[in-house]
Amino acid sequence: MNKKPEADSGPVYSTDKGKVCPQCGEPAARCRCRNKAAPHPGDGIVRIGRETKGRKGKGVSLVTGLQLQYQDLARLAKRLKAKCGSGGTVKNGVIEIQGDHRDLLVEELRKEGFTVKRSGG
Repeated sequence: MNKKPEADSGPVYSTDKGKVCPQCGEPAARCRCRNKAAPHPGDGIVRIGRETKGRKGKGVSLVTGLQLQYQDLARLAKRLKAKCGSGGTVKNGVIEIQGDHRDLLVEELRKEGFTVKRSGG
């Protein structure tokens, strides 16, 4: 049985380069795709909310509306996670911090110079 090679198939890991970006083929640290990603559009207001949907009742604090490049967003997420003392991630331009840390996040982001609003209940 002959299978056609897929056009998108390529190395995911290289012993020479380490982890490889599937889109540009560069090492993950020098990825051209993420470096050129445009900031997410928004109105300049950072919104902080809480969500439990799809998380088996576990709540996460969501930080949306940040108009930052991916690397800057990841650095900010790291600082916020450390300040809150919990884990989290960055998905599709949204910072997710485990637990309900809305008040602390509002305070920290205002110190960073952002216009911040609490959203939701």
